[in-house]
Amino acid sequence: MADLRGDAAGGSRVEQLEQPVLSLPSGPLLKRTQPPDCPPLNQFKIEVKEYSFVVPTKQITSPDRVKVWEESQAYHDYLEFIMAIGESIAGRRISENIEISENCQKVMGVLENFKKLTDQAPPQDIQVRYGNPAYRDWFDSLESNASPLLENILPENLKSASIELTPYLIDSFGNRTRIDYGTGHEMTFVMFVCSLFKIGFLADSDRLAVGLKLFTAYFDLARHLQTIYRMEPAGSMGVWNLDDYQFVAFILGAAQLIKGAKIKPKCIPDPEMAEMLQKDFHFFACLSYIHKVKSGPFHEHSNQLWNISAVQLWSKVFTGLIKMYRAEVLCKFPVVQHSLFGSIFNLEKSTRALNVPGGDAPARREPVGPPGLGSMPMMPGPGVMPMMPGLGSMPLMPGPVGMSRMPDQKGIPDMGMAPCFMVPPRGMTPQSVMPDTNTVPRDEISISSIASKP
Repeated sequence: MADLRGDAAGGSRVEQLEQPVLSLPSGPLLKRTQPPDCPPLNQFKIEVKEYSFVVPTKQITSPDRVKVWEESQAYHDYLEFIMAIGESIAGRRISENIEISENCQKVMGVLENFKKLTDQAPPQDIQVRYGNPAYRDWFDSLESNASPLLENILPENLKSASIELTPYLIDSFGNRTRIDYGTGHEMTFVMFVCSLFKIGFLADSDRLAVGLKLFTAYFDLARHLQTIYRMEPAGSMGVWNLDDYQFVAFILGAAQLIKGAKIKPKCIPDPEMAEMLQKDFHFFACLSYIHKVKSGPFHEHSNQLWNISAVQLWSKVFTGLIKMYRAEVLCKFPVVQHSLFGSIFNLEKSTRALNVPGGDAPARREPVGPPGLGSMPMMPGPGVMPMMPGLGSMPLMPGPVGMSRMPDQKGIPDMGMAPCFMVPPRGMTPQSVMPDTNTVPRDEISISSIASKP
């Protein structure tokens, strides 16, 4: 595997901390001809069928059922839908003026109505780190309005779909009891939108508008809720997370940048670039939000994203994120145990190969560890930082784990690069590193995300 510890000129990532991450390009950030140089829209097909709609239920009731999910048609359809949307928005900007169909505008109108409901449930003036109780008032309004709003936008022949679609929509904005939000809720909204395609409400011609406009409206609403109600990250693993709340947003953002982008992944840590590009690209909208809600050195609070900034090509970032998403979200029981299945998404076994990066390889990895310590993550050897799926070995970084030479440490003798040993987070014993899947909140992501197979 290629060693990504240095940039193209051979400099180390630590040295780059002392230099501007990226000089602003003199020309447009995206250069493309008309029509845009995007992959053909027919590479990924979204099949439209007639369904006997039912109330969806949770069917992944034990860790053993995760394998059934991974081999199901629903798993294939879900991943290939994300690929289809990413394919459609390659080389395009969120801020572009594009045609938005009437049906797509109706779905965006539903999200706008949900946002207006926050005005009727303002946050309570209390001092809490997480979880403003006013969120529960907003959620109650969401539950009472979701079904009527859906029935209002669906045509007569599809109004019966509301019984199956409404639970997906309600479950897309967090948990009422815990007042938290995470990748499982984001996943539920993706399934909701995919369902609209599968029942024929949205068409193939809507892919671009869905990727650029509809998902932007959803991500903006999710961040609005997180901010005003101080929602807790669902199952956050801190520095080892890609992000506390989102994942698909990064995948779609990387897909945008595959075609014709002059900006490179090395600009990921730069807050000024994130602020400038947030209205054009999903990836930088996520980064801008991170810079606003987190403080301190970027390589400490967002170590995974810092590692990704060493990758040279956005295409590598995109395929690596797809593999990481499969390994660290879609195959984790604490996440998928909350997923809903009915007639549109069901657990019938797929009869064809998975058409995504790494589709022929198993996403799950078996944890290893000494006897008596339970399921422990796979740890790299001394001096080696963990690998992100599909991105090769990661740079040896300063931060809360391991020791290394820090920039601008005046008066401290140069001791060279010390070995980096992976240790559990402060206050956690080896036994407590891996959560009990029977008690963890939704979206708990295993620390094994930092030790993936290539």
